[in-house]
Amino acid sequence: MQLVVARVGRAHGIKGEVTVEVRTDEPELRLGPGAVLLTDPASAGPLTIETGRVHSGRLLLRFAGVRDRNGAEALRNTLLISEVDPDETPEDPDEYYDHQLMDLDVVTTDGAEVGRITEISHLPSQDLFVVERPDGTEVMIPFVEEIVVEIDLEEQRAVIDPPPGLIDDRAEVVSTRDEESASAGDAKSGSAGADDETTGAGA
Repeated sequence: MQLVVARVGRAHGIKGEVTVEVRTDEPELRLGPGAVLLTDPASAGPLTIETGRVHSGRLLLRFAGVRDRNGAEALRNTLLISEVDPDETPEDPDEYYDHQLMDLDVVTTDGAEVGRITEISHLPSQDLFVVERPDGTEVMIPFVEEIVVEIDLEEQRAVIDPPPGLIDDRAEVVSTRDEESASAGDAKSGSAGADDETTGAGA
């Protein structure tokens, strides 16, 4: 199975090094010297990592056969792809490969259906689940332990405890005038007021 483990950034210096945007939790395993990586576009590879080092918080790689800045710059935005055994799992039990999380059902802690994970977005600050809701819309769920409280691979589901507004931002906003109108309506017809509240809560 193939996993995207990094994206090549800009050239660094004049000796063929490139910065990379790491997309794996195991860079020392996937992006170590000697690793042979497929590429997207395929015409750019395969690439063999010759050296790797961290500079100012960024991982720098040099590939075999790439010796100057022009060669490095030609690889910009290339995706680096690693062949991974489908049965392989990360060493850390709290980490997961993207393919393990794809298509998981997402439910809240009280059992309410949210949708299905269709994509994992790797941002510099955090990872996001892109969840397709039953009505076809999408919602972004930060993959942090405060929100994603359980990943159950056997049951094929992710359980979340979303903060207010994360998965439903259609909160009811009532102005003073609305409140006064509602009060007047209640005075005339109690049942009308109750119906309004029910409709607002479900909106």
